[in-house]
Amino acid sequence: MNFGFWAKLSKPLMVLAPMADVTDASFRRVIAKYGKPDIMWTEFVSCDGLVSAGQKNLLHDLWFDESERPIVAQIFGSNPDNFRECAKLLVSLGFDGIDINMGCPSKDIEKSGSGACLIKDPDLAVRIIQATKEGAGDLPVSVKTRIGYRENEIPNWLPKLIEAEPAAIIIHARTRNEMSKVPARWETIKQAVDLAHELRPDAATRPLILGNADVKDLDEAKARVAETGCDGVMIGRGIFGNPWLFNTGKDNSVIPTEEKLRVMLEHTKLFVELLGHKKPLEMMKKHYKAYVNGFAGAAELRARLMECEDYDELERVVREFLGSKTL
Repeated sequence: MNFGFWAKLSKPLMVLAPMADVTDASFRRVIAKYGKPDIMWTEFVSCDGLVSAGQKNLLHDLWFDESERPIVAQIFGSNPDNFRECAKLLVSLGFDGIDINMGCPSKDIEKSGSGACLIKDPDLAVRIIQATKEGAGDLPVSVKTRIGYRENEIPNWLPKLIEAEPAAIIIHARTRNEMSKVPARWETIKQAVDLAHELRPDAATRPLILGNADVKDLDEAKARVAETGCDGVMIGRGIFGNPWLFNTGKDNSVIPTEEKLRVMLEHTKLFVELLGHKKPLEMMKKHYKAYVNGFAGAAELRARLMECEDYDELERVVREFLGSKTL
């Protein structure tokens, strides 16, 4: 078993989920500054694309800063050979680990047999993990998946993954068909933990098991660890508008409005500087809905921010809202 950086971290692990068009380089850098998790993930990137002539058009999704370490690159696809070559590329880019997405429920992703579709083909999933490990060298390889496709398949699905010996398995506590439409079934995470311990009693040969879904803060994450015995928790949507989420030294339930707006502007400025030539400012506006919330005048300010066309206009609107208060 190659645990790599995973073996150096204290448990329970509190980690940031990869989210497409959310956890880009600008947001991760802000999070690293204000409330760094134990591990960060990139957005997922197409394995096929990264080994094609279009590679240069995807590399911006893999930009990262030293402040983000340990940083894991997440990739998706269905061709083991492409995973092997892609892993070699990720090694050359300096990542700390590689994660394979076997849980995305998007129909567009599944068209190529990728994401959650791999739950229906465990043998291919094993070959993909093995090929990725071959290309990864000393980098540890992990898998992010779901409890099953149409129903809970942990008793059959998890042993196949463990057979390939990834360093960690992160499990979203819903099936693919459940998407995010039902409450997360955390009892299945305990089932997975118990099964992993049964199959691999020796921790040196047992992948770490992390749970994911419907966790809004660190207190809830710790409660989930206590009830399931998992090695850590991955938090996703709770990070929206709250870069302080993983900051154990700060009460992030009472962040002053001025601080929220200042960090929102900092986040936007980073987005424009790093990704403005690749992505439109419109992609930032989902964050404004989260930053600008829970204080007097928030609805009106949000409406104005949604009309802004560039950073200068955004900053001017925020300053007008705050009046004499400084950012």
